[in-house]
Amino acid sequence: MGNSDSKLNFRKAVIQLTTKTQPVEATDDAFWDQFWADTTTSVQDVFALVPAAEIRAVREESPSNLATLCYKAVEKLVQATESGCPSQKEKQIVLNCTRLLTRILPYIFEDADWRGFFWSTVPGAGRAGADEGDDDCGRPLAESLLLAIADLLFCPEFTVQSHKKGSLDTAEDIHSIDSCEYIWEAGVGFAHSPPLNYIHDLNRTELLKLLLTCFSEAMYLAPSSESNVLNPWVQFFCSTDNRHALPLFTSLLNVVCAYDPVGYGIPYNHLLFSDYREQLVEHAGQVLIVMLEHEGSTAAGSPTLDGTTTNTAMDDQDPVGPDNLFVNYLSRIHREEDFQFILKGVARLLTNPLVQTYLPNSTKKIQFHQELLVLFWKLCDFNKKFLFFVLKSSDVLDILVPILFYLNDARADQSRVGLMHIGVFILLLLSGERNFGVRLNKPYSVRVPMDVPVFTGTHADLLIVIFHKIITSGHQRLQPLFDCLLTIVVNVSPYLKSLSMVAANKLLHLLEAFSTSWFLFSASQNHHLVFFLLEVFNNVIQYQFDGNSNLVYAIIRKRSVFHQLANLPTDPSSIQKALQRKKKSPEPISRTNSQEGVSMEGSRPAAPAEPGTLKISLIATPGIDKLTEKSQVSEDGTMISVQPTDSNQSPSDSSGAAGASDTESNAGAVDDEVFYVKPERRRLSSTSSVSQWTPTSDWVLSWKCKLPLQTIMRLLQVLVPQVEKICIDKGLTDESEILKFLQHGTLVGLLPVPHPILIRKYQANSGTAMWFRTYMWGVIYLRNVDPPIWYDTDVKLFEIQRV
Repeated sequence: MGNSDSKLNFRKAVIQLTTKTQPVEATDDAFWDQFWADTTTSVQDVFALVPAAEIRAVREESPSNLATLCYKAVEKLVQATESGCPSQKEKQIVLNCTRLLTRILPYIFEDADWRGFFWSTVPGAGRAGADEGDDDCGRPLAESLLLAIADLLFCPEFTVQSHKKGSLDTAEDIHSIDSCEYIWEAGVGFAHSPPLNYIHDLNRTELLKLLLTCFSEAMYLAPSSESNVLNPWVQFFCSTDNRHALPLFTSLLNVVCAYDPVGYGIPYNHLLFSDYREQLVEHAGQVLIVMLEHEGSTAAGSPTLDGTTTNTAMDDQDPVGPDNLFVNYLSRIHREEDFQFILKGVARLLTNPLVQTYLPNSTKKIQFHQELLVLFWKLCDFNKKFLFFVLKSSDVLDILVPILFYLNDARADQSRVGLMHIGVFILLLLSGERNFGVRLNKPYSVRVPMDVPVFTGTHADLLIVIFHKIITSGHQRLQPLFDCLLTIVVNVSPYLKSLSMVAANKLLHLLEAFSTSWFLFSASQNHHLVFFLLEVFNNVIQYQFDGNSNLVYAIIRKRSVFHQLANLPTDPSSIQKALQRKKKSPEPISRTNSQEGVSMEGSRPAAPAEPGTLKISLIATPGIDKLTEKSQVSEDGTMISVQPTDSNQSPSDSSGAAGASDTESNAGAVDDEVFYVKPERRRLSSTSSVSQWTPTSDWVLSWKCKLPLQTIMRLLQVLVPQVEKICIDKGLTDESEILKFLQHGTLVGLLPVPHPILIRKYQANSGTAMWFRTYMWGVIYLRNVDPPIWYDTDVKLFEIQRV
């Protein structure tokens, strides 16, 4: 039968279904088989031939027919696992049912009355061919469907290579094979790399699409702060009921981490043939991050493991741990070579979009970096051994540089606010460990073209230069991230051996911007930014004075800023005057003050989103005081948790609203020439009334007296007269001589006693768990456009907006 005939027959069946007002019996095989038996329709055909309006019409007008269609399609998949799909016709039936269910499920989920349907037991709908006394008879439809998908993902000659020698007339029994011998790719826990088979890759991809669709019920529930709301589909699939959990976990992880988009390095290779592996890798990554779901009880990850190794890839020291087997397996990976394989793979893929070649479009650029960032986050969060492995060598920089590239590239694009957040969250998590700060001292020589000034220095300089760029020229919705960005700089500052002049000037430019009186008085939280920057300067002066003559010189040059802060007016009339001045002209800080240099060769400026780009509204992230907890670094380098007190020196203890959500414009408007920050507006009620926050003298005094200026003032008191004397004596205007003097200077015994180093470590909380869920599903929604699985269905987890 020709393809057009089969499409026609399929379309006829759909029309019959929508026009039949009477229920069609489940036993009427002649009718139901039209949907899958004699057709070869691609997934795109199925989406075109089964319009949304018709699915909804059947749902409303003949619900029993929709129920029977779902039940019959699942039954076909279950039968295929019994037979092992030996014939081409049976394989086609599996694909047709898979595509049909992928099309229909979102419309089941969008209707609250239907959501329970798959979890009810259908009378007489046990496993096809099961004995009467079989306990499978009472299985809910959802469980039968999920178990069938799991079986089919390891079906010889359909999704994996057969190990059988000789005649292929009889299929291997799916229920008796050991699927651990059929893992899809070498890597963690599996040494054998099966030959590539694009048909198997395509079939796996279709089944994973359906699996992802099953899990997507989460998109149809409004965001809730209850961290213990588990997705029943994920919960069942990741439980011991799924006998393929381990081989599927390793297959998905290995397929992602082993993928090399550039292949054999032949230019334009990717234009000559379609890369079926890439589609599989994308879906494998998406399914993996969805299944690695936080459970309320085990929010912070992995069982504690000692350093012993076993022969298996999974550590058996602590068999307990999360009920979710995928989280459990992830948390128990422990072999160095497995960590190396994962880290190298993730770094290779994250770096791929940055690789520049002399031939335009000659290498393939992957698009799934956001899913990779979520995967990397979950790896670090659930497996602390992996986190320590990442920080053990300078390999962490292979993750850092692409993240900084994405942050810099996305800073002007409102549709990529989520990408900005996850990049910053990962850096916040890493910055809580001393080793990260130490690694940043490695010289930066990789010349990835980025739209930042050319500088000679370390990875720390690169990080500071890019953070400065985000703050001064990102779009306004990024202001809730400023606290996070500066917290990262504070966390690494005690370990930075030698900042470049470019980076030192950037830090002082930020202080200058944030310490103007109108900025400090225009929002209740703005002074925190000044506290963070002063903490950075104090850490460097107290712990790394010797190599940091550039920063010391920059502080001396900009000493007036510190004197202004110390003498900040607190009387009501000065406060009013500062705010009035702002209303007249927002007192821009010209970009030229920050001495922008020439950008790197080959870089493109960060571009805003194309008009009409779809974006997802994300929920607000918690404030920095909720995101982190303080730890004090003791003499021997160990960390001790610090209990928050009301009058600690740190700004982040004073109460403050959480960051505004992405759908509000609450922050620094920036145009190309100037940088100024508008007063914040917070939405307090659904009527969107803007609260007028007014600064008072008492409020300014309450934090002004805590500004940690002692160390810097002492430094200025000692060094400024000496520098001035040199200039007068030698008639110097040349900064290199002054720098030489500062390099050999010392403040030993002259500074106040060094303060203890305070690190603000990321801590898991229900707010960020919910943010991650929203962001992850938002990415998956927007990335699945061919076919558009969830498009135009009534999702509740987020809003879809056009830029």
